[in-house]
Amino acid sequence: MAFPKFSRSSSSSPSGGLLSRIPLWVLRFLQFVFAITVIGLYAQDLRKASEQRKYSDSKWGYATAVGTIGAVSSLVLLWPALSMWGWGWDLIVFILFIALFGLFGKMYIHENPEGNGGIKRMKSAVWIDLINALLWLITACYGGILYVTRARRSTFTGRAN
Repeated sequence: MAFPKFSRSSSSSPSGGLLSRIPLWVLRFLQFVFAITVIGLYAQDLRKASEQRKYSDSKWGYATAVGTIGAVSSLVLLWPALSMWGWGWDLIVFILFIALFGLFGKMYIHENPEGNGGIKRMKSAVWIDLINALLWLITACYGGILYVTRARRSTFTGRAN
């Protein structure tokens, strides 16, 4: 075997070999990018409210917090040792993004922008929230599958118990 590091069976890591991690890395990168996008889309209104010394709605604070949690989590969960065990956290972040989608979807999906750039931006943000939720659901399922299929291996040797 010329490339033992690329073989699934040669890796003693509980999360599999390099080839099984590449899709996860791509998904985590997309999660990070879309979470930063959520922060940028919602934080604009928080900044404007702060500059005008107006009340900032807690919904936008929640959206920014969820985006921040998603961005930080996507970076932390890149660590290979957490890829098999992080699927529970992936489900929690999925629920946070679904709640965000529901909250702003109810407000903006059926809204007619009539040339209003702010409403157009928020309609786009709602769909970005849904994309985020789906990405987190995919990584939760992927991590759950890794957990179920690789949990039989010994932590120390990588062989079946």
